[in-house]
Amino acid sequence: MALATVSTWYGDINETLFERMKAIKLVICDVDGVFSDGRIYLGNSGEELKAFHTRDGFGVKALLNNGIRVAVVTGRQSQIVEQRMQALGVQDIVQGTTEKLAVYQRLAEKYQLENAQIASIGDDVPDVVMLQHAGLGVAPQDAHPWVQQQADYVTSMRGGFGAVRELSDLILLSQGHLQLHGGVSL
Repeated sequence: MALATVSTWYGDINETLFERMKAIKLVICDVDGVFSDGRIYLGNSGEELKAFHTRDGFGVKALLNNGIRVAVVTGRQSQIVEQRMQALGVQDIVQGTTEKLAVYQRLAEKYQLENAQIASIGDDVPDVVMLQHAGLGVAPQDAHPWVQQQADYVTSMRGGFGAVRELSDLILLSQGHLQLHGGVSL
């Protein structure tokens, strides 16, 4: 017996998983390997550079505009991340932490959310604890293979190339809020 699926731009999605997306009120994201391709560019003067995709930025703004909170939890500390996330309107930015589960729990408590109302996206071993607790654990297409095995959903897009936008689109589609007009790339 075949599983019931929902057809999306990103391929067919298990109907049960799609239904779970309807409950999401908070998306917690890692940065390196999720918003970026995971590479860190270092210049001769010590400057650090990362590339962020405007499609992911549009997805974050779309979530926020529809009342879905977005948080960033990352093990690295970077002014670039702070600037980018503030520009997108992300209020919960936690950097330099090795205690991702503790941060996840604080965010759930702060917003009085159950695990079923939280999605988390991450690409490597430190992110797995959040993926396992979240009602929807997501890994980008190029995440570590073990992380993909722990995820409920693996995006068709790679980290830094639209994985966050894919998750955003699917959540908004499931909730009937996906808009296909207006807006500005960010």
